[in-house]
Amino acid sequence: MYKGKKVAAVVPAYNEEVLIEKVITTMPDFVDLIVVVDDASKDSTSSVVSSLQKKIDRCIFLIRHEKNTGVGGAIVTGHKKALEQGAEINVIMAGDAQMDPDDLPKILDPLIEGDIDFSKGNRFFNGEAWKNMPRLRFYSNAGLSMLNKIASGYWHIADPQCGYTAITRQSLEKLDLDALSRGYHFENSLLIQLNVQDLRVKDVPIKAVYGIGEKSGIVHWIALFSFSFFLLRAFIWRLEQKYIIRDFHPLVFFYFFGIMFLLIGFFLGIYLIIFRLFIDLVKETSAIFAAFLFTSGLQLVLFAMWFDKDYKRSMN
Repeated sequence: MYKGKKVAAVVPAYNEEVLIEKVITTMPDFVDLIVVVDDASKDSTSSVVSSLQKKIDRCIFLIRHEKNTGVGGAIVTGHKKALEQGAEINVIMAGDAQMDPDDLPKILDPLIEGDIDFSKGNRFFNGEAWKNMPRLRFYSNAGLSMLNKIASGYWHIADPQCGYTAITRQSLEKLDLDALSRGYHFENSLLIQLNVQDLRVKDVPIKAVYGIGEKSGIVHWIALFSFSFFLLRAFIWRLEQKYIIRDFHPLVFFYFFGIMFLLIGFFLGIYLIIFRLFIDLVKETSAIFAAFLFTSGLQLVLFAMWFDKDYKRSMN
């Protein structure tokens, strides 16, 4: 136990026969149970875990998916098993050994000592990520971090793709786990559901661990489009759930008219530029109108973001 709380470590694993043993053997002693979810690995990941179950004196559960469900699917399965076993706090420790076990107390403390429901690692706080993380991966994470702030409503949260997280039992029970994304969008999907439930989230500085033999399954240029489309749909869903269905807030009008004016002003401006270059002169009133729509739309969107950012504060 950790400070009187029963802690479960959920370990999603796919083809991690090389690193899974390190993850389990370096797990801190205060972790009460380890739930390894083998997401239909094609290697001997399950065999390695089965062997460790017999060799070391730890409470280890091994669940094997017959079909690959994605990292999100593996984590959801692990969460459900941990809840069945009475865990009070669930932490994610990926099977690729990229999560430093020495950082685990920092992840857990906000949930035990503060009023936090969910804590997550942030590899960008201390600047080490710039030195240790591959450049393309760093810039991709930075861009997704900005998009996630808008989509999730958690403007104080960065590095959303970091899966080193801890969550209380009470928070998990409020979420619709089966509705969470099963793939690489899982962390984003989770943050958006947490926001809709008005749960408190905190970033915790952690080390960025790379170069230990892990392999990323993400193709970054594909991920850019995939995540952008997913976050757009999730953003609209969050606004509908939080600001229309559960508690109406005028910021939805700011977003709606702001985005509409912004797009009309932008495309009208492009049209006028093309018209001026290739056809004829443009009337001053037309140019002013396009500029007015664009700037008005931008202001409305920024106001909507500000209202969204301060919504939680106004409820306290």
